[in-house]
Amino acid sequence: MKSKYYLKFTGKYLVRMVTLLLAVSVVSFVLVSLSPVDPVQQYVGSVPNVSVEQRAKIAEYWGLNDPPVERFVAWGKSILHGDFGVSLLYRRPVLDIIKEKFAASLALMLTAWFFSGVIGFAVGCIMGIWNGKWQDKILKKLCLILCSIPTFWIGIVFLMIFSVQLGWFPMGMSVPKGVPADQVTLLQRIHHLILPALTLSFLSFANVALHTREKLVDVLESDYVLFARARGESKWSVLKRHGFRNIMLPAVTMQFGSFSELFGGSVLAENVFSYPGLGAAASAAGMASDVPLLLGITLFSALFVFIGNMLANMIYGIVDPQIREGYRNE
Repeated sequence: MKSKYYLKFTGKYLVRMVTLLLAVSVVSFVLVSLSPVDPVQQYVGSVPNVSVEQRAKIAEYWGLNDPPVERFVAWGKSILHGDFGVSLLYRRPVLDIIKEKFAASLALMLTAWFFSGVIGFAVGCIMGIWNGKWQDKILKKLCLILCSIPTFWIGIVFLMIFSVQLGWFPMGMSVPKGVPADQVTLLQRIHHLILPALTLSFLSFANVALHTREKLVDVLESDYVLFARARGESKWSVLKRHGFRNIMLPAVTMQFGSFSELFGGSVLAENVFSYPGLGAAASAAGMASDVPLLLGITLFSALFVFIGNMLANMIYGIVDPQIREGYRNE
């Protein structure tokens, strides 16, 4: 019975994934085709003495003179064969660049994901325990303010305070400047990672904290908690047996669902800190009209966000039998 359920669950998400990637491909290709930026001019750059005939040959080589539908079909066939093309900006295969940049972005996003989960859950529990008191009011206002502050602004403030004034962290990059890659130590990488990860974690930890607070308040005001307190259970015992157990699942689910926010915020955080990740590469590809790299990163980011949401639903279904029963009846 369980194997049949998981087979149905997997098949349903595979269909959704294919549909999502197809829709993202069409929309992204249309938007890139409508861009006013000339890719040939971006490719040539400031190189002098490029004749009109040479520009025409470059455009013909890339198929820019073909109708958009033909270009999309040709690009789609290449994608199905595992060929994402060659980046015009880096002069390397797109897949190689995505693998290299994603390794740096993954370390940043996982660290920020961990920070936002731990800090958000702890702050949410504090607000829920002190519901209505001054601790709750101050932290709640702080979280609401953080929800409305742009990521790049937080990053700039962190740079000014912790890098310029205090000198605790470097100004940017993922490794020390001038040090060969094979000589960079793990502690140096962590030192360069902490500040951008903290900046990125502020994007979602406030939402996790507010969500956790509301769930904990609902649990502590429920009838079974009031009955437990009436039986003489201590406040810590009530929190341990009833509070934390009931709010852990929504918090974990929200954490996995925040992958899209982290990926979107990484574009801003990586540009502020000059962090060589996938977000900075996407920004550079957009500015340089590097169509193959931009489309490749777009498809990869859509797949990454989809997998994060799928894992959240899977965990919810595994832990909560009622949710799993609802999935079966869909």
